[in-house]
Amino acid sequence: MRTIGVVVNPIAGMGGRVGLKGTDGKVDEARERGAEARAPDRAVTALRALAERVDSEDVELLTYRGEMGEREARDAGLDPRVVGGPGVEDTTAESAATTAADTRAAVRRFVAEEADLILFVGGDGTAVDVAETLNEEGAEIPMLGVPAGVKVYSAVFAVTPEAAGRVAADFDRSETREVNDIDEDAYRDGEVRAELKAVAEVPVAEDLQSSKQVGGGTVESLALGVAEDARADEGATYVLGPGGTVGAVKSELGFEGSPLGVDVWRDGEVLAADASADEILAHLGERNVVVVSPIGGQGFVFGRGNDQISPAVIRRSDVEVVASKPKLDGIGVLRVDTGDDEVDDSLRGWRKVRVGRFERRMMKVV
Repeated sequence: MRTIGVVVNPIAGMGGRVGLKGTDGKVDEARERGAEARAPDRAVTALRALAERVDSEDVELLTYRGEMGEREARDAGLDPRVVGGPGVEDTTAESAATTAADTRAAVRRFVAEEADLILFVGGDGTAVDVAETLNEEGAEIPMLGVPAGVKVYSAVFAVTPEAAGRVAADFDRSETREVNDIDEDAYRDGEVRAELKAVAEVPVAEDLQSSKQVGGGTVESLALGVAEDARADEGATYVLGPGGTVGAVKSELGFEGSPLGVDVWRDGEVLAADASADEILAHLGERNVVVVSPIGGQGFVFGRGNDQISPAVIRRSDVEVVASKPKLDGIGVLRVDTGDDEVDDSLRGWRKVRVGRFERRMMKVV
């Protein structure tokens, strides 16, 4: 049996139709302008799609009381188990005005109940509340968003409410994705300031949206993106590793690189081709960027096929990892084995891997 915790932010998206570009801190004003709640209807749509794909005995639905999930689940024809209510943990409490604290409390209850998935309805602010609570609880439970907010910049949402219901019913594995949020006040002034807030486990599915902080792409587009950055990075030395993906970067920079070697480039000039570690060190400047792609099927970024990029080079350089989405899908995690424990430790942790001209995916280096 799959246990799904459902939490609805009933005020999400209210500010959109009345021109407020968001609801954070604007609920009363939205209501004064005649705004109507949209999240409950979208929650019902998602839950109906879920109900169509599962038998009632195959899924247990956990909700908060009233409009935070219980009401929508019953409207969708489901019989949820209520585990708390807005403002309190008591399952007998009446509905009250809901807050972010209620969303976080609901997620904590779902964690305690060992849910297999958190299905939330809201926007980026709700996504941040869910992801941060899961991280605080040390829970690796996947989360999935039903889009209901004015701004949806995170990569944890299904493309539609119907898609969310289908994914919740059918997924069998998860991957790490970005949770972003933007400054609503700046957004109302016409400026988008997207910020990475968290990373979260999300079901693997085609019907999920990409992060809007970045943009979708291919090996060709990621190579174009790196080349554009390199040309604009005046005076910077680029150490370009081996392999086909970085080879595409070299081609975008206008030269035929060493397929199995490391090339050094700066300001339109190839300083060294198929360079040794000493040659690379000799050409480093004040700012240096190492561009590498995971080698082989084991996910090694350093220590397999690119030993020329020595610990001494890495210490003096920024590191940009590039890879196609299919390659990352087949790897799971990235690995380092430079032979220097201190350098390896400095490289470990979460890292953004460029997968398109603008798009990046969070990957863990172990």
